Amino acid sequence: MKKEKEISLIQVLGLGTAILLVAGNMIGSGVFKKIAPMSSELMDSKLILLAWAVAGIITMLGAFSFASLATTTKEAGGQFQYFKNIFGDFLGFIYGWSFFTVISTASIASIAYVFAESFVNLFHLQSFFDSTIQNATTKLVAISALLFLTLLNIRGVEWGGVLSNIITSAKILGILFLIVLGLSFSGHAPAVTSHPISAMQTSNIVHISAFFTAMLGAFWAYDGWVNITNMASEFKNPTKNIPIAIISGTALTMFLYLLVNYAYLQVLSPADFAHSAQGTIAAVEVANIAMGSLGATIISVLIIISTLGATQASTMSAARVYYQMAKEGYFFKSFSKVHRKYKTPHISLWGQMLWASLLIMSGTFDQLTDMLIFAAFIFYALGAVGVIYLKRAGKLTLTFGYPVVPILFLLCSLVIVINAIYTRPLESLMGLGLMTLGIPFYLFFRARMREK
Repeated sequence: MKKEKEISLIQVLGLGTAILLVAGNMIGSGVFKKIAPMSSELMDSKLILLAWAVAGIITMLGAFSFASLATTTKEAGGQFQYFKNIFGDFLGFIYGWSFFTVISTASIASIAYVFAESFVNLFHLQSFFDSTIQNATTKLVAISALLFLTLLNIRGVEWGGVLSNIITSAKILGILFLIVLGLSFSGHAPAVTSHPISAMQTSNIVHISAFFTAMLGAFWAYDGWVNITNMASEFKNPTKNIPIAIISGTALTMFLYLLVNYAYLQVLSPADFAHSAQGTIAAVEVANIAMGSLGATIISVLIIISTLGATQASTMSAARVYYQMAKEGYFFKSFSKVHRKYKTPHISLWGQMLWASLLIMSGTFDQLTDMLIFAAFIFYALGAVGVIYLKRAGKLTLTFGYPVVPILFLLCSLVIVINAIYTRPLESLMGLGLMTLGIPFYLFFRARMREK
């Protein structure tokens, strides 16, 4: 019997799409709302901006570190591929398992849900089903969005790339609009100067911990910068273009985030943000004060576009990790299939959509996303260790700021992980437990490979 020829992914995406995809993965809902919980922690505008800046610098250190790792392979899979090649199959699988169960799918579910909330509220789509099933309309809209994006991405990576480019460009223009709106505001908002820290925060240790806890909100907004590496096999000249895209896209996003948060603080004080009603979106409040109901509507539309774009970017890139894992025997075999006509990992995309949809229906994704940053920074630290190991072994020719950059990123990642354990012990333990659950699956896939 003649063996069927294996169908592979195709290299069709260029550098411009790569840069916009990095920014598109990062710019979701966080930039519009995280200033509120950060204000509650810090109550000081200078410290809030400093938290955004420090989180951005740490993210840039990570971007430089992983840009180095991106030069080592042309295969899809990103961190799964790096950890497997550097540390062995087990750590590679544990990352991939964590990525599927929480890091990517919970993120996709969360952002899709924010999109659906904004969409339902803007168009007043609440239905009688909401009285029998909590937030039924919002969940239905979120799942419908995932279905639409999955079908679009199955149709071809170029279609997904075009949509990502259009939406990311619109997001950047929208953020620039918010920046101009805030900087030109002529009301009586206080200048960006220090405000008294809460009386509870007199201890230096408590103050430092509050600063790092506030940074978790910023990290949620910055997260996604590394996702481009998942699609290495579909970019032209990936070992050159992906490192440029990671650094450029992250730097662009950091610049926009700092400016827009400075603009927010020209309209409202940290105390205003801290005491805003639960569920209130900071950017909408700012636009409402600066422009009235028209401004609030414009920003609501921007958030819809932004969250849809972030969901699209994550949907497109994340599915390549499970595809690569399955291709190498470390995940369910069907996930390695490539669509005969469209040359996309269609089963991987469908599997991702189904799991994310289950998280949306269960309502557990919010708790899972609390574990996301904790889990992500464990693997970011491993990435920094990988850069140091490969360089010392003479297996890495291109490095950025070695050894200062990877060592600083490693230390920052460890501090963030330790602080997360201190401030969020339940979520951290749950995250570790979820990773541990991957061990029997690893043994199962290893045993299946030995039987072949």
